[in-house]
Amino acid sequence: MAAKDKNKIGVAVASAVGLGAIIGAGIFVMSGTSIALAGADALLAFVIVGIVAIIIALELGELGSIMPFVRGASYSYTYKAFGSELGFITGMLRYMALAVSISAIALGFGSYLSNFIFGSAITSYSIAFAIVLIVVLSVVNMLGVKKAAQSDFVLVSIKIAILLIFVAFAMFIALSKPGFFTGLTFTASSGVFSGIFAASVVVFFAYSGFQSISTITDRIKNGAKGYVAAILSAVVISIIIYVLVVFAMLLLIPQQSYGTLLKADPIAFALTHSGAPQWLIYLIDVGAMIATASATIAMILSSSRSLYQMSEDRLLPKFFRKYNKKKDTAENGIIVSAIIGVVMLFSGNIYVIASIANFGLMFDYLLIGFDVIHFRRRGVKAPFRMPLYPYLPIIGIALLLLFFTGLTQEVLAAGIIILLVVMFSYYFLREYRNKKIIRIRLFN
Repeated sequence: MAAKDKNKIGVAVASAVGLGAIIGAGIFVMSGTSIALAGADALLAFVIVGIVAIIIALELGELGSIMPFVRGASYSYTYKAFGSELGFITGMLRYMALAVSISAIALGFGSYLSNFIFGSAITSYSIAFAIVLIVVLSVVNMLGVKKAAQSDFVLVSIKIAILLIFVAFAMFIALSKPGFFTGLTFTASSGVFSGIFAASVVVFFAYSGFQSISTITDRIKNGAKGYVAAILSAVVISIIIYVLVVFAMLLLIPQQSYGTLLKADPIAFALTHSGAPQWLIYLIDVGAMIATASATIAMILSSSRSLYQMSEDRLLPKFFRKYNKKKDTAENGIIVSAIIGVVMLFSGNIYVIASIANFGLMFDYLLIGFDVIHFRRRGVKAPFRMPLYPYLPIIGIALLLLFFTGLTQEVLAAGIIILLVVMFSYYFLREYRNKKIIRIRLFN
C-alpha cells in the first residue's frame, strides 16, 4: 500500500493540472475581448461562467467518484451512460477539440517568444518555437503522469505569482492617483444584457481545461475526496485570479481603450499605456509563455488518455492501446496528439479553427449533466454526490444551451458539419464491421 501511495499525486499537484489547463492563453488574450464586449460588466461574465464551471466540476466530481479508473473523462462517463454511439461522438469531438487546442496554445507560446526575442511575432519563428514546445512537452508527458503533473505545478505557481504582481501594480497605480476609480463604469457599449452574454460566450473558453483532472482520478491521493477537492479548488482559484486580473486591467486604462484592440496581449497593452516599467511588461510576456506551456502539457495529457480509453473500449484501433503502466502514460496517444498538433500549425488561421473546435467542448460539457441524471435515476451509489440535485444539473444544461446560441453562425455551421461527419463515421464503421444493430421501443 505504501508503494502505491508513493506513486500517487497530492491534491495540490492535481489542482495544478487543472489550473495549468484553465489559466492558459485565455486570460492573456481573451480578457481584452471580454472588456471590449461588456466593459466593466466583463467581471460579471467571468463570475457567471465560473459558476457554470463549478456546476460542471461538481458533476465531474460525482461521475469521477463512480468511475475513478477510467481515463477518458467525460467520454467514459457518456459511454457508460448512453452506449457506444453517443460515447464515440462525444469522445471524438472532445479529442479533436483538445488536439487542435494543442496547436492554438503552442502557437500562442511561439508568438510571445518571438515577440520577446525579436520585438514582433514573426510567423516563421512562431511556428518553429511552437513545434519545439510540442516536442519537448510530449517528452515530458512520456516521462510519466507524476513528472508531468509536478512540472505543471511549478509552471502554474510561477504564472499565478506573475499575475498577482500585475494585480498589485494596478492597485498601487489606482490608489496613488486620485480619480482612477471614476473610470470604472458598469455599462456595456452594446447594452448590459447583450454585452454580458457576448462576453460570457468568449469567457467560457477561458475556463475550458479543468476536466484534465478527470483523466488522472485514480492517481490522486485520498480517492474521491481528493479528486473533488482538486477539481473544485482549480475552478475556484481560476475564478478569483480571472476577476482580479480583469479588475486590474480596468483600473489601468479606460474600458473604451480595449474596444480598438485586435491582435495583441491585452495585459501588456494595459501596462504599456499606463506607463508601466519595461521589466514588468517583459515579466508579463514570460508569464504568458509559462501559461501557454503549462496549458499545452495538460492538453497533451488529456488528449492522449482519451485516445487510449476509446481504444480500450474497442472504439478505436488497438494501436492506441499501447500503455506504459509503470509511467502511467498512453505513449502512442501522446505521439499522435503531438503530430496532429504540429500539422495543425500549418492549417491557416489556427484561432478560428480552435474556436470551432470548442463547439466540441461545449457539446462535451452538455452531456456531463445528462450523465449525472442518468446514473442518479438508476440508483448508482457514488462516494461523492453533488449537492442540490437535480437543480444544479438542470441549470447547467440550460446555461450551456444558451451559450450555444451565442456562437457565431460560422462556428455553429462548422460544428454541426463536424458532428455529422463523426456520427456518419461511426455508423460506417459499424456497418463495415458488420456489428449487430440494437433496436428498442420507446413507447407501448
